[in-house]
Amino acid sequence: MRLKNFGFSLMILFSSVSISNAQRDKVVTLDNFFNHETKKNKDGNEIRFHYTWEDQTLNGYSILGDIFKKNGFQIKNLDNGPTLKSLKGNDVYIIVDPDNTKENPNPNYINKDHIKAITKWVKAGGVLVLLANDSANTNLTQLNILAENFGINFSNKSRNMVKGKNYETGTVNIPFGNEVFTASKKFYIKELSILQLNPPAQALITEQNDVIMATAKYGKGTVFALGDPWIYNEYVDGTRIPSTYENYNGAVELVKWLSSRIPHQ
Repeated sequence: MRLKNFGFSLMILFSSVSISNAQRDKVVTLDNFFNHETKKNKDGNEIRFHYTWEDQTLNGYSILGDIFKKNGFQIKNLDNGPTLKSLKGNDVYIIVDPDNTKENPNPNYINKDHIKAITKWVKAGGVLVLLANDSANTNLTQLNILAENFGINFSNKSRNMVKGKNYETGTVNIPFGNEVFTASKKFYIKELSILQLNPPAQALITEQNDVIMATAKYGKGTVFALGDPWIYNEYVDGTRIPSTYENYNGAVELVKWLSSRIPHQ
């Protein structure tokens, strides 16, 4: 009887390990090539900043990285231009705020080979997140060549141009029945590029007839698009904007939805 119980216990243990491993096997990778801003630290050394997992300042994505990890993801960086080989094994790939010459004197532009690799990866089941910016603060030209494969265009028209602490200008209301943000009601998103859509893209959130967020189903994969970096530390740490805005909850809901879009999870 003890042996049977011991064997049963081992089965439970191995089952738990298998479930845990399956959760850890999910991988989210953040582009570190098209967005590659640097600055000098106090020692005079060049360091990466702006929308990175490692950056714990207001400019970083460290809180978002923690949310991904709590949901069973490994977080990684892609330091070179994407290829089918380098995208293999990644479940979610995030491209945020590609550099223009104002941000980087020698930006890495998205080229046709990158686009071919990313498009094939999405079609095979990859989950792509495109977080742009308003046209003055990012390079929309090459990003749009990629995004238009999925029916998405980041326009030169911007909205929510907040001045000072006039936070209401940055309000985005979440419609009832939203498939991604099921509980959140109000977000703060400032200075964003409005989306223009064609099939297969569909509007997810619209404010005063302007498309704010969109999704697209492409082959076995999924694309999520927003014209702003949005959920970096400054707007999810709970100290910079009024508590009526639910950006942190939105980040949690987005991560859970992205996870649900991964095939065979």
